[in-house]
Amino acid sequence: MKLDILTIGDELLIGQTLNTNAFWMAKALNDVGFEIRQQLTISDGEAEILSAVDAALKLTDVILITGGLGPTNDDLTMPVLNKYFGGKLVKNDEIYEHIEQLILSRGYKMNKNNQTQAIVPDNCKPIMNHNGTAPGLWFTKGNKVVVAMPGVPYEMKAMVTDSIIPLLKEKYQLPTILHQMVYTQGIPESMLAEKIEDWENQLPTSIKLAYLPSAGRVKLRLSSVGEEKTVLQENINVELDKLYQLIPEFIYSIEDENIAALISKLLNANQATIATAESCTGGYIAHLITKIAGSSTYFKGSVIAYANEIKVNELGVDTSVIEQYGAVSQQVVEQMAAGVRSKMNTDYAIATSGIAGPSGGSDQKPVGTVWVAVATPNEVIAKKFEFGKQREVNIERSAIAALGMLRNVL
Repeated sequence: MKLDILTIGDELLIGQTLNTNAFWMAKALNDVGFEIRQQLTISDGEAEILSAVDAALKLTDVILITGGLGPTNDDLTMPVLNKYFGGKLVKNDEIYEHIEQLILSRGYKMNKNNQTQAIVPDNCKPIMNHNGTAPGLWFTKGNKVVVAMPGVPYEMKAMVTDSIIPLLKEKYQLPTILHQMVYTQGIPESMLAEKIEDWENQLPTSIKLAYLPSAGRVKLRLSSVGEEKTVLQENINVELDKLYQLIPEFIYSIEDENIAALISKLLNANQATIATAESCTGGYIAHLITKIAGSSTYFKGSVIAYANEIKVNELGVDTSVIEQYGAVSQQVVEQMAAGVRSKMNTDYAIATSGIAGPSGGSDQKPVGTVWVAVATPNEVIAKKFEFGKQREVNIERSAIAALGMLRNVL
């Protein structure tokens, strides 16, 4: 079954409001068996709404619409859909009573705009909005469904979860759609694709593979559609076993994208502690670590050693080493890692030093050059990375690379 998501609002088109509704609805409806055919955002205009609905209904089974159901003159979704489906606007006593109770409970009086929201097309099924005043509207055309909902996220989400999905499950026999994620780190997308090319080419036709790259990581998504979830998972597990044999060193999880969450499990399992000494990452690694609940059990602290004097005075980096090799060097980052491990009295430590950009590079050390070191109870391991020229991306990639090195050690 195919489903389209239509979001209405000029504020979405011009970037004033982030379209989180489409993101949330796509996942929620895909999880119950719908294939999301398209997401479309349009302006608050009668012609735009009519055209979008009419075009989509020719190609899809269900349309979910959010936005334009409010009480003001610029909210056009309800009257436009009424026009499209050829209904008459009538007062719904149940909705009126609900709106009145809600308004009075909040200490206000019913006004004309509130009363207008109880007027709905007579050829639709109203969907009660238990968190607001604008009801949802369920229209049918043959075996196809169009549902309009308010754009307020918490109102829409409750309506979808409590009413829309159960009604759609009653109407349609939906398949099981299974997505299995594989999270990799430490290998670029092009090299990863080359490494698993033979495995990819031999995948069963029932399993589809997608590459989803992000800063410092590549997600692989294995998707399959069928009737029995257990059968789908068993078939995917066979391919997962083959993949693990090909790239065991690059797969860090098949459950959680957050590599810091994996670090948390590994440190707790080893009853080990960690500290960071950060130059180019400016505390971003510490931020990722401390976003995990319970990180106080293993994370002791960080030194943001941006200036050379902090590297020397707080971490014990040798001044002559900085003068000879430069702050962005293997020698300096190794001393930073060893220094913060000693200072914080931890089992492990991470250190970074690099040129985040967009300026400050040289022919020998261009923008994006980053050294990362991990200090362990027995040794200090350092590695050089060469990223791009975008500062924020370089900081994120450096942090992910550092956590990936620690993961390998642990």
